Amino acid sequence: MQYENSVYPNEAQLQGFAEPGPDGPIYMVNLLKFKAHAEYEDGRETTLTGREAYAIYGEGVAKLLAKHGGAPCFGAEVTRLMLGEVEELWDMVAVAMYPSRAAMMAMMQDPGMAEISVHRAAGLAGQLNIETAHAGGLWLGGNMI
Repeated sequence: MQYENSVYPNEAQLQGFAEPGPDGPIYMVNLLKFKAHAEYEDGRETTLTGREAYAIYGEGVAKLLAKHGGAPCFGAEVTRLMLGEVEELWDMVAVAMYPSRAAMMAMMQDPGMAEISVHRAAGLAGQLNIETAHAGGLWLGGNMI
């Protein structure tokens, strides 16, 4: 299996947002790889690490998620690879819930997203976003929900 970390979706991925999607909420699994030092496209000087720049973005995203009916669900550091092989591990895993694919698209088009996205681009070396949907059972805290 080959993979490619990206910061922005390609044309086909963007078009996928326009499709109706599964019924009910979607959960976006984000595998995040940070730059050692934040690099802002406008050339501003900063002492922030990529992780710190992305954290600024994350704070803003949490507010936008709530505004659009979503919520952050989970975030954790990647500590090791338990099974399989990859050349390089991601730094962090984050999961966010959106009420629908349309709600996620609305959030992406929110003017507030444009304001905070500079920190995302400055901090990320790349990522994988994996859309998932509830399939009849989700384990949370030892309970099926």
